[in-house]
Amino acid sequence: MSVTKKLINKHTLSLASNAVMPVVGMVTVGLLARYLSPKDMSNWVLFLTTFTLANLFRSGFLQTSLVKYYSGADEERTKVVAGSTWYIGFMLTASLGMVSIIVLLFYRGDPTIVLASKWFAIIFFSTLPSSVALWILQAEERFDRIFILQLIWQGCFLALIIFLIAIHKISFSIIIIAYCSTAIVTSLFSIVNGWAKINTIKFKTSECVNQLANFGKYSVGTSVGSYMLRGSDTYIIKFMFSNPAVVAIYYLPQRLMEVIEIPLRSFVATALPAMSAAVNRDDTNHLNYILKKYAGILTMLILPVTLGSFIFADLVIDILGGHQYAHTNASNIFRIFMCYALFMPVDRFFGITLDMLNKPHINMTKVLIMLVVNIAGDFAGIAIFHSLYGVALSSILTFLAGVVYGYWALRKHLSFTLWGIMKTGFSESRLLAAELLAKYRRKNA
Repeated sequence: MSVTKKLINKHTLSLASNAVMPVVGMVTVGLLARYLSPKDMSNWVLFLTTFTLANLFRSGFLQTSLVKYYSGADEERTKVVAGSTWYIGFMLTASLGMVSIIVLLFYRGDPTIVLASKWFAIIFFSTLPSSVALWILQAEERFDRIFILQLIWQGCFLALIIFLIAIHKISFSIIIIAYCSTAIVTSLFSIVNGWAKINTIKFKTSECVNQLANFGKYSVGTSVGSYMLRGSDTYIIKFMFSNPAVVAIYYLPQRLMEVIEIPLRSFVATALPAMSAAVNRDDTNHLNYILKKYAGILTMLILPVTLGSFIFADLVIDILGGHQYAHTNASNIFRIFMCYALFMPVDRFFGITLDMLNKPHINMTKVLIMLVVNIAGDFAGIAIFHSLYGVALSSILTFLAGVVYGYWALRKHLSFTLWGIMKTGFSESRLLAAELLAKYRRKNA
């Protein structure tokens, strides 16, 4: 087998697919930060935060449960699971879409909210086929197709933004239309290629719908709660500070945290099917090993990234947001964020391990505890520091609380220690580095 084929595997393809959206997204954010007014940029951040929250409610309800019951199942069972997922997806999308229509019909306040409500339902329906396709492709471990789908989504949106900048037609209202257009193109592509499996809806069963819903009612709380850990910061900052530009100042370092999210999503995507298979075999030893290996390696990888971020934070913020953010709090906020980044791999894998052990209610409890700590910390931080630093510092306590509760909950089911995770991560990282070095030397030889 050639070196190229060895390098192109499910892990590297997962990393590539999970890297496309954040990296291209950061480029898009950089362009918008430069060419939108601070007010329009803040409005876009608020709309995107709200839409992403609604989308996460849908994916949180369905994604993990689909992967859990779809992975390793026979062909007939996968049709039932996919069809039942489509049925629930339609119900959720229609319900949340009606909320935006009601707001549009009866709300007569902020014109930004009226405009966002006008497009919300259309965009939400437009993203359903591509969302289902991504979940199914993850369960099938087709990371090559995930890469293509995400490239189309973010690539088309970036191309439209560049075009709008070139013709000097960039504004908040135009960006929403561009966002809707890319959603429609991506979903049509997934349907035409059969990746969304929309025809399986005829195979849905009441039993499978109930099974997915029973699992999803907990996982949705986890997903929405996880997003609100960041989204709550945006809303609190919006209403606690009179200057609308502070939302954009805080949002830039938040987006830079995608540097950590890229490998996290990649490792989670490849670990989920393996964890599910280990649980189905009742192999807790292998599940324990996967937890320690993935969480440990990721922590080792994040250490040098954290150090580099402390040193080059000013340069990175200047590159992403432009000179108008160079003399703000954005750089120091990014440094604070990188402090809690060291907790993120362990916290994330504690959560998905609880899900795979069929303990989604415990994982939801963990996330809700973190959310309460975060919101209370935000208000306390603002009261003490009277600046964005207070909001950023509360995030450290938030993730520390998640790690402590997750460790306490998992120790009832698995035998491991935090020190054991670090030791496994160090040894596995060293083995991985030695293997890559050996391959490089064989290639040159």
